Formats: sequence, C-alpha cells, structure tokens
Amino acid sequence: MTLDELIVFYNEFSPASVARFPEFYSDNAYFKDPFNEVRGLPAIQRIFTHMFGQVAEPRFVVTEKIADENGAMLVWEFYYRVRLWGKGEAQVMRGVSHLRFDAEGKVNYHRDYWDAAEELYMKLPAIGSLMRGLRRMLTA
Repeated sequence: MTLDELIVFYNEFSPASVARFPEFYSDNAYFKDPFNEVRGLPAIQRIFTHMFGQVAEPRFVVTEKIADENGAMLVWEFYYRVRLWGKGEAQVMRGVSHLRFDAEGKVNYHRDYWDAAEELYMKLPAIGSLMRGLRRMLTA
C-alpha cells in the first residue's frame, strides 16, 4: 500500500469501502478522534459504519499530505449533510489525520485532529447559540 493509494481510498470512501480497511490498516491498528479511541480493525470499521448511519452524503477530500518514511499527516475536508438538524444543508468539517505505518506499510496509528467546538457544536441549534455567544465574549 502506498500513501497515494490510501488517499484514493478515502477520497472515494463509501459504505462498501469499510470492508476494505484490512488492505490499508494493520489488524491491531489504533484509532483516535475527538469522540472515539479504539484498537483493532473491527472497532475502526464500526466507527465508520456508524458515520454512514449518522450523516447523509459523507465525503472526504484530502487536500494536502506531508510524509516521511514512518508516517504522514493528511489535511482533509469532510463534507456531509445532517438529517436531524441544519435543514439538510451541506456541512464541512476540516481536520488533520496523523498516521504511522508498520513494517508492511499498513496504518497502525491513526489520530484525527479537528475542533469539535468550531466544526460541530457551533452548528448545533441550541448548543451552537451558546457557543457563539461565548466566543463573542472571549474574542479580543
């Protein structure tokens, strides 16, 4: 597996792609994002299957990569529609994935960094109003 193949995997990600994780991730891979911290392919696959159940039209676009022989940072945009709020309007979340690879070139460490407050909570109907008010109070 090459980093470019992994990027294509995410750029073309679909519900059927979840079954392809073993091609790119080691059996005991570690995954962490602001809401999850798991180890192992089944747990990682569960997170992405859950994503498809929670949002409509999810789509990743990797916009930048920084790599060396041991790992990579992928800058991405995640586009989606929320069924329960946001009037079905398209949303975008921006973040970065820190990846490390094992001796076989598979991902064995995947840590996602994104601002849950700005990218998610501020878009929620009730919580968003509170978060935006707090932001106004704290802005210099």
